[in-house]
Amino acid sequence: MSATDPRHIIDQSKMTAAQIAVVVITVFLNAMDGFDVLSIAFASPLVAKEWNISPLELGNLLGMELYGMAIGSIVLGGVADKIGRRPTLLGCLLVMTLGMLGATTATGALQLSIWRVLTGLGIGGVLSATNATVAEFSNAKHRAICIAIMVIGYPLGGGFGGLFASSLIATNGWHAVFYLGAAATGILIPTVYFLVPESVHWMTRQRPANALERINHSLRKLGHPTVFAMPPADTQPRKASLAEIFSPGLIGTTLLVAGAYFLHILTFYFLLKWTPKLVTDLGFAPSQGGWVLTMANFGGAAGGAIFGILTARIGLKPLTIGILLFNTISVAVFGHFATDFNLLTTASIVVGFFGNAAISGLYSIAAYAFPTHVRATGTGFVIGFGRFGSIASPAMVGYLFQNNTSLSTVCVLMCIGSLLAALVLMFLQLNTNAQRPVPAGH
Repeated sequence: MSATDPRHIIDQSKMTAAQIAVVVITVFLNAMDGFDVLSIAFASPLVAKEWNISPLELGNLLGMELYGMAIGSIVLGGVADKIGRRPTLLGCLLVMTLGMLGATTATGALQLSIWRVLTGLGIGGVLSATNATVAEFSNAKHRAICIAIMVIGYPLGGGFGGLFASSLIATNGWHAVFYLGAAATGILIPTVYFLVPESVHWMTRQRPANALERINHSLRKLGHPTVFAMPPADTQPRKASLAEIFSPGLIGTTLLVAGAYFLHILTFYFLLKWTPKLVTDLGFAPSQGGWVLTMANFGGAAGGAIFGILTARIGLKPLTIGILLFNTISVAVFGHFATDFNLLTTASIVVGFFGNAAISGLYSIAAYAFPTHVRATGTGFVIGFGRFGSIASPAMVGYLFQNNTSLSTVCVLMCIGSLLAALVLMFLQLNTNAQRPVPAGH
């Protein structure tokens, strides 16, 4: 890499205030995912009562945004690699805002489902572009911890979103939570527009029109010196982004990372979706079920933060595998604390801690595993494929409970996903020592 390579400047220089601001913004972007997942869960009792819909219809409605997120992550990740991180983020935020506003106008389950899918499409695109953004705006030294910090936005959004949603819905009805989501997302549009320039890594690789001028504009905005010339162009043949992550050089990486993420999500979404119902079925008040889930999200935020600190001392891959194994144990024993509310709450915090720390590890692994020109595509495919796990997980648990499987047995069965994810990662070759992520086979 030449001395004039602008990627070298980003990777080797100290983090500036402008770069830190971009990382903070990605935390809020990721928080919208956590807020959205829990907002519909808290709104669902009033929605079901108002429209007199069956539990089956309600279950389908609760999963609508996950379908949208899966499609958005896979499809719009490729868009971010073609047109840039910044326009993709802005476009997806606009779609999210429209989807949340549209939800307030729904008069039936079908209309609300359509708006939820639209919102999910925007969120999926934001998630795939956000991971690439934080990886490319952080320096090599702090890249892993910046990604971990970004990931804690999800449980923070879920935790604080759950607290606000409960009070808002109690006083203003279920529509209020979607107005809040639309307002929060709308504020992020000018925030991204003014504070997040286009990625230097993306422009150096893709070479859009006036690339040198645009790169120097981003460097100046980030507080770094400009360059006088472009580095040598990559002469390797280009494929369509989605096709390239399945090329001979990357297909192994794609399948291993996506498989590990999918398997962990099967475990992760078990308690994320079922905790309020489980706590209520155990004889506690519905409000206590919401409290347990909220505390699990705050435990998840702590797990993401601690993971970021540990990455400076422990290798990314072995740390993630170890956390997945701890999550396996914590989920397996969760059902044994069913009779004591305080112990149940503590157990949920521990599960949230390890579950979200593992998510941080898998996000970081995705950022290192895929090269710049397909980073958003690869990350988007991993996240999108994982969303199908989040759809399958609640259904699997529902089937087990319908067949009178005990809670302790369900916990043991559902923890297997994280265990298998740890085993899958053992086969992944990952280079985290290079100045910037380098793809296998390149």
